[in-house]
Amino acid sequence: MEERKASLRRALVKVFPQPEKTGDVVCEIGCGHGHFLVAYAHAHPAARCIGIDIERTRIERAIRKQERARATQLHFLQADAGLFLDALPAGVMLGRVFILFPDPWPKTRHHKNRLIQSKFLDELRRRASSATRIFFRTDHELYFEDARTVFERHAGWQLVDEHWPFEHETVFQSRATSYRSLVARLRTVPP
Repeated sequence: MEERKASLRRALVKVFPQPEKTGDVVCEIGCGHGHFLVAYAHAHPAARCIGIDIERTRIERAIRKQERARATQLHFLQADAGLFLDALPAGVMLGRVFILFPDPWPKTRHHKNRLIQSKFLDELRRRASSATRIFFRTDHELYFEDARTVFERHAGWQLVDEHWPFEHETVFQSRATSYRSLVARLRTVPP
């Protein structure tokens, strides 16, 4: 575990050599093959973007897309979300965090593996500013309801009625018959 964290830190230093000058970063957690983030980077050439996924082959495909697009402000890394947040250089803040169609872990005994949990939101909060937004989308109704409840009860985040800032159909979105989205920001009033 410590070796993976050290390796990830070395990779992140290459991505953010001057973290104090980084500004807010656009991050996609569970970026898959990179379709969404490559399109986002193309539409927002000034945005610093990073996508992470735990699957090596997905990251390899995403990097190929990034290279073909010549998007030098876009980076992809193989990483677990919690480890990634822990390994980010101190000055790096996340401005927009996209979590699109994460594994819903539908069986009750597997709900502990879901990404949207209080501990994960605590970790994200450490990397957030007042401008930070989390954009969550799923086609799994029960996961959506569970995620909404987690956000509503969390002391650091609150749901807001804001527009979705960028649309680009992902592979999972194209397969979905319907989906639901939510947007969250740092809480300004207690739950």
